[in-house]
Amino acid sequence: MFDFLTLTLNPSLDLSAGTETVVAGPKLRLDDPVVEPGGGGVNAARAAVAMGAQVRAIVALGGSTGARFQRLLVDSGVSVSVFDLDGETRQCLSVTETATGQQFRFVLPGAHWALTQVQDLLNRLMDELRRTGGDGVLVLSGSQPPGVPANFPQDLAQALPQARLIVDTSGAALQQLVANPRAGARPDVLRMDQFEAEGLAGRALPKVSDSQAFATELVARNVALTVILARGAEGSVLVSDGMRLHCRPPPVQVVSKTGAGDSFTGAFALALSRKEPLDQALRLGTAAAAAAVITPATALCRAEDVQRLAPACAMLSLG
Repeated sequence: MFDFLTLTLNPSLDLSAGTETVVAGPKLRLDDPVVEPGGGGVNAARAAVAMGAQVRAIVALGGSTGARFQRLLVDSGVSVSVFDLDGETRQCLSVTETATGQQFRFVLPGAHWALTQVQDLLNRLMDELRRTGGDGVLVLSGSQPPGVPANFPQDLAQALPQARLIVDTSGAALQQLVANPRAGARPDVLRMDQFEAEGLAGRALPKVSDSQAFATELVARNVALTVILARGAEGSVLVSDGMRLHCRPPPVQVVSKTGAGDSFTGAFALALSRKEPLDQALRLGTAAAAAAVITPATALCRAEDVQRLAPACAMLSLG
């Protein structure tokens, strides 16, 4: 039995390497690359597995790159269910300028989907959830590839009403969720970072109270049952019916911010799947995000760091 399922529509084989300086013109000689399976749902699954979870990742893959991706993901301890696609799984490159510590990320768009494939995937997901009793936790995380309609998260929520759907997406899909809530098609949880939240709010959110107000607005408009807004080093704000919380991690030495959001989502989903209340899920997610930023490059959280940091995360009720 799996603790929860994740869905990654637009995975990428992530290559990360370093060079002393990044400048235009000359060839830039990189050091030996680290190769990892990536994408929001994949990373959330990997983070949760590192914390002792059993997770099944449903991943759209194709070509020889997809086959390599699958092998790497299985080796990481994640159970994989492949949704076959024509063409190659995309690759993405992250280059760290070692002289400054700056990171440059080059992200490809992914293969184009046909509408028939989207419907086939929805049917597949219904079958996958039936095997878990139909009411498990499902994480939809990461960007959407070309051809997948912006309203896919809402279609997913409507098609799987018994599932506890956590959505952590971006771009047009996130804009559609916020701008056009649909009755009977709201996710259980919607998470976004501060940059995304400010873009959707159309204003800066400099204070915790500003994030609380915007999250409260989204819940009132039935965008999602629970809304979580990340605030970087200040942790996250969670708003649900009758609950307004701010969880702040202890100060940590930031090595790389990559993977913090996905680590949060994986830990939060794990807590929900184990019937923990929202405040405890928020605490575990906050600890996982803090644990991720103290690891190098694209590494995710480590279980021992999450366990150490969780008790030090300060929980405040916002009234």
